[in-house]
Amino acid sequence: MRSDAPAPLSLRLAATGGLLFLHLPILLIFLYAFTTEERSYQFPPPGLTLQWFAVTWNRPDVWQALGLSVKVATVSTVLALILGTLTAAAVSRARFFGRETVSLLVILPIALPGIVTGIALRSAFNLADIPYSTLTIILGHATFCIVVVYNNAVARFRRLSGGMIEASYDLGANAFQTFRHVILPNIGTALMAGGMLAFALSFDEVIVTTFTAGQQQTLPIWMLEELVRPRQRPVTNVVAMVVVLATFLPILGAYYLTRDGAETAGGGK
Repeated sequence: MRSDAPAPLSLRLAATGGLLFLHLPILLIFLYAFTTEERSYQFPPPGLTLQWFAVTWNRPDVWQALGLSVKVATVSTVLALILGTLTAAAVSRARFFGRETVSLLVILPIALPGIVTGIALRSAFNLADIPYSTLTIILGHATFCIVVVYNNAVARFRRLSGGMIEASYDLGANAFQTFRHVILPNIGTALMAGGMLAFALSFDEVIVTTFTAGQQQTLPIWMLEELVRPRQRPVTNVVAMVVVLATFLPILGAYYLTRDGAETAGGGK
């Protein structure tokens, strides 16, 4: 069969069915954000309205949860960029005993079930007598945010020629100048992609946050509690739209930054 031949009809139908199965529930969330019905889900909706966007805008609990989510995601991403880049540089540019073990340990948190990571972090915080706060949420999120930054950075570091760095030193550049003018331009898009993915993962994380947040509520935790004890269900759907857009846009940006296929953007998540 020629590589440019059209796919069989059955294969195209199967692909279409798979995409609908994945994304139709998201479209339903968007639809019910406009429904006039407050308490139940009827299909089709009895009517459409924009009133719930105004109601959501005036809910202080939504703004408080959103502010905490943005703060946690931002700080976690910055920590992940620093630690993930340094670890990637060490693993890819240096030879030392246990290098592969270090690489495995860095990737391990994203491979483990979130509930295992959450229980482990909660136990560690209890043993260290660390009170639950924004800091504990950030530390919990940083454990898996580092992974996506590391995966992108290490792939790009392995493509970076060591001769370019040696040439920079030979021409009189110091370590900071070499990083700024040689290394950073070559790994910049990979770091940006990793940072976008780290922000998106942190922003919509639920399981680890449940074990590390204490009494605080990030936006996904707020949504979870609103679903259990609903007051105004369409408000939850409006917030869900915000979460979808806030996570989709960074992921889309990361895809375009790494779509040449030379390095991984998702890193197994």
